[in-house]
Amino acid sequence: MSPERPPVGERFRREMSGGRRGRGDAGLTVPPAEFTSYYGRPILKPPVWTWEIAAYLFTGGLAAGSSLLAAGGQLTDRPAVRRAGRVAALAAITASAGLLVKDLGRPERFHHMLRVAKPTSPMSVGSWILAGYGSAAGVAAIAEAAPLLPERGPLRLARRALPPLGRAAGLAAALTAPALGTYTAVLLADTAVPSWHEAYPHLPLVFGGSALASGAAVGLIAVPPAQAGPARRMAVAGAALELYGAHQVETRLGLLGEPYRTGRAGRLLRAGRTLTAAGVAGAVLAGRNRTVAALSGAALLAASLATRFGVFHAGVVSARDPRYTVLPQRERLARRRAAEAPDG
Repeated sequence: MSPERPPVGERFRREMSGGRRGRGDAGLTVPPAEFTSYYGRPILKPPVWTWEIAAYLFTGGLAAGSSLLAAGGQLTDRPAVRRAGRVAALAAITASAGLLVKDLGRPERFHHMLRVAKPTSPMSVGSWILAGYGSAAGVAAIAEAAPLLPERGPLRLARRALPPLGRAAGLAAALTAPALGTYTAVLLADTAVPSWHEAYPHLPLVFGGSALASGAAVGLIAVPPAQAGPARRMAVAGAALELYGAHQVETRLGLLGEPYRTGRAGRLLRAGRTLTAAGVAGAVLAGRNRTVAALSGAALLAASLATRFGVFHAGVVSARDPRYTVLPQRERLARRRAAEAPDG
């Protein structure tokens, strides 16, 4: 009687191992699939944005946080806090406008976005937020120059009118600041870039917390420690919100959270977390030490910058690698088929 032939699967295994017995399964692992596209081009067109937009994400958050700091100083009668926040907000929003215009290529393109208002377009809504906030922040900052104007002569009316105008404009800027600090997160999530789009519930938390922390940094750097209580409280709240949102982004997105943990983006985000923790610890423990407070503020600013650039680079990586597009699509298709399949 001829010996029994091994099953087809066993024969295939032997053939894959060179037809020899006893060699083990070391060479049998199928290599991981390489996801490519026609002519080696990405499935998605990567974002054409350059470093100016990543910096714009940072300066917009800094402006929003600074206005909230200024409003806190205004409402609690802390002139140094109010002044520092208003001046920093104007400087940051001016830088934001410059970065945006540089990315657009021509200044009139920003003007064209204000010709219509589309509530369904984050870009259109963001343009109107930027214009409204910038106007209010500008008036509030200019009002700080009122004490420098002469008490007599043609400018005396401006000296009297600017403080109340500044108070109203400062509160208007603060009311607009949360939208300014988070609309860029909505703008990123509204794209087809996989790791940005999938993070839509969490990116506003990251950006909002980062904005608060950067605004608090202004107070820690520019305000005497005796008046910096609001800045310290803002730093703690902003850091908690930012770290929570970043944790959600990195752990709740499955495969699409990988770009936030690896490569340049991962290094930047880890550096941001470390700097945030150090900045908050210094702010809480600084007491009346001006040097420690200033160093803590610098750490929080650097953390916010690293976080924004990290999120930016993570999205670019996910758009360039086809597997971040293909695998989630296959998973969604498999779940849909499983849901539609009849029971049993």
